[in-house]
Amino acid sequence: MGTDDEIGFSADGEGPIRRVSLKPFYIDETSVTNAQFTRFVKSTRYQTEAEQFGWSFVFHLFLTNRARREATHAVTEVPWWLPVNGATWRHPEGPGSGVKDRMGHPAVHISWNDATSYSEWAGKRLPTEAEWEFSARGGLEQLRYAWGDELTPDGEHRCNIWQGDFPNRDSAEDGYSGTAPARSYEPNNYGLYNVAGNVWEWTADWFSADHHVDGPRDNPQGPAQGDSRTTRGGSYLCHESYCNRYRVAARSSSTPDSSTGNLGFRCAIDA
Repeated sequence: MGTDDEIGFSADGEGPIRRVSLKPFYIDETSVTNAQFTRFVKSTRYQTEAEQFGWSFVFHLFLTNRARREATHAVTEVPWWLPVNGATWRHPEGPGSGVKDRMGHPAVHISWNDATSYSEWAGKRLPTEAEWEFSARGGLEQLRYAWGDELTPDGEHRCNIWQGDFPNRDSAEDGYSGTAPARSYEPNNYGLYNVAGNVWEWTADWFSADHHVDGPRDNPQGPAQGDSRTTRGGSYLCHESYCNRYRVAARSSSTPDSSTGNLGFRCAIDA
């Protein structure tokens, strides 16, 4: 687990490389889709935190016309993210957008708390970070990506990430701008789809950049507490010039109530 890759982000705690052991588990082949999340909401009448708060973050190029007129603020450090009133999993780009033609796409604008609620309803749980990385590697030990060390072997795109001038133009050479269907591209050797790019995925663990350095190696589950939960996999907004975190060992984090248009999840369950 982990990496000391020269193109990685050591400050994120990607290293050191270490051997860990895990108890047997199952993990979903895909991130949870809009169709699956719809069934959950219909069964429970659940309201996501974005729906309760009344807004969520949308990437600036994807805003609907109405959202663009109403969105007047941006995040200073990352001005391509705009808080949009009415942006939710049902309306990913804000009012005027929908998911009827994207039922096979990952559900987004999902907070960690939302993902946990869905998982409990489904009789599952979120994977630990170690489980997620083990699954994403598909048995390819210490390779950079879920399929090998080359990003586009023989010129073939293997994941949904950004091509072009980030954050101004996505040429969509990989076939998609925004989310792709959850079963896009070839799965890894364990049968998992889109463990690189498409949407960031929540894990169960609190985030720490150094807890794992001397932490448990037997079924590790992260620190006992923290401020943010770990996310893995990167998203359709990742680009080598800014965020090449579609590498299998890359990490990031968000507060448990955070939601954005590129944040989803998949579930796991004990064997």
